[in-house]
Amino acid sequence: NVCYGERYSLVSEERYTLLQLLEKTAQCIAKLLKRTPYLHVVQEAHTFRAKGLPRRDNEKRRKKKAVPVLEKIEKHPLQNRWALWFFKNVKSQPWQCNLRLVTTFSTVEDFWGLYTNIQLASKLSSGCDYSIFKDGIEPMWEDSRNKRGGRWLITLSKQQRHSDLDTLWLETLLCLIGEAFEEYSDEVCGAVINIRAKGDKIAIWTRETENREAVTHIGKVYKERLGLSTKVVIGYQAHADTATKSSSLGKNKLVV
Repeated sequence: NVCYGERYSLVSEERYTLLQLLEKTAQCIAKLLKRTPYLHVVQEAHTFRAKGLPRRDNEKRRKKKAVPVLEKIEKHPLQNRWALWFFKNVKSQPWQCNLRLVTTFSTVEDFWGLYTNIQLASKLSSGCDYSIFKDGIEPMWEDSRNKRGGRWLITLSKQQRHSDLDTLWLETLLCLIGEAFEEYSDEVCGAVINIRAKGDKIAIWTRETENREAVTHIGKVYKERLGLSTKVVIGYQAHADTATKSSSLGKNKLVV
């Protein structure tokens, strides 16, 4: 009552400025709180604040309110859209059920974002495959764009898994997405890496076995890009021949 009565008299007599009124009101409240002062009003340009509280810097305030502007990153498109597939051998399931489409990508940046966030091939368990194929082509012999084709195959020893496998696989992928085979790049369907206990395999699949000019060119460029010695021989096998063998290794139609 004392506080409100005094404040009313201050206003009614109109003898005080707003600053004085605020100061007097604070004093009245302090009396009610056992004379413990807690507020000192000071005047600043266009504002009032409690004395002793840190001054709010206008620049800092503007920075806090500023909405961050995200710069749009221009991505570099690839000539083709590619799909990553993953296979894990579960013997109790049909082969097709073990094959899963992971994702697709069509830019350089998306490829590297994918590659750096998946497990390295050398870390996969035995019986697993990675496949990178042009979008729309499934990594199986039965696909209409594969059935008349074949593969350039590289077989690695168990000792090479931790020394050469990841490097060779990455270079294989760069050959694909970078269209390294020039005018014959349209003949390329994709690439597969098989992780097996007896030895790992990497292969590039092509569309037409009978297109010997294209197949030979792809094999030579691929061998050169991998940095393989001239003494190392890699072979090309037709899917039709491999499919009829009990083993996944068929007869070589071409070698480079």
